Amino acid sequence: MEQQLDPTDPRPPYKQVANALRAAILTHKFKAGEKLPSQNDLATQYGVARMTIQQSLRILRDEGLIVSRVGSGVYVREQADQAVGLRPHIEKAFERDSVTIDFAGLTGETLLGALEEPIDRIRRGRLTPQSITIRMLLPDLSQPMAVPSRAGKNPGDDPAVRARVEKIANRSAGEILESIRELGELGLVSKVAAEVRVVGLPMMFKLYALNEEEVFFGFYPVVEREVEIDGKPVSTFDAVGKDTVLFHHSTSDDDRATGSQYVDQARRWFDSLWETLGQARDL
Repeated sequence: MEQQLDPTDPRPPYKQVANALRAAILTHKFKAGEKLPSQNDLATQYGVARMTIQQSLRILRDEGLIVSRVGSGVYVREQADQAVGLRPHIEKAFERDSVTIDFAGLTGETLLGALEEPIDRIRRGRLTPQSITIRMLLPDLSQPMAVPSRAGKNPGDDPAVRARVEKIANRSAGEILESIRELGELGLVSKVAAEVRVVGLPMMFKLYALNEEEVFFGFYPVVEREVEIDGKPVSTFDAVGKDTVLFHHSTSDDDRATGSQYVDQARRWFDSLWETLGQARDL
């Protein structure tokens, strides 16, 4: 049965479909471990192109809600009842007059994607925060790292492998900084601050702190996979952000004492690295 998208919704169709599927997963209409309808069936159901469905599924995969199995299809993650979609929380965070986001992780690709919608809504005048502060703490990939590194017959640190991931991190962080600073230059936000610092530590997890009230935390799974470097296939050990399941802690949790303590300690940890080991990085 076809489900019409809202023609008055300013969001592109792929985001509307992603929101509908996300809601179905989080309300258990699609249960943990259940296979989703095929891309063709979803395209027919929502009256959109198959490519639109692919974009929608990419969002849910990045949020850790679904997983693709080659030759089998797309399934709801077994942990999806515990996993949390980051995007809706970030979009809600931008409804405040003052927005603060701290991120610690490997590249910031997921954060870049999650910021796309609220930044677009600010440009269209639908959101009007007075200040935005974003701090990003990334690993210093100019130094040897256990991950990312070379796998295969000669495993170990490889500058070329690190350079590949560093390029991704610089691109993601650079786009975030440019977009936030542009909001200030255009006069759309009165006060903006966006900064990246690097530390000589591997980031084996990702952490997001929103408005000093919410924290999202998840571990990067390490996988061995083949990537292309200088036109040649290279076996690497890599941390895969799209497979990270995020868990949510908030000062408004039912157990407020535990939630507040977790948020407070996460912020203290971030501030301690930012102020001591963090080295400013211009992108």
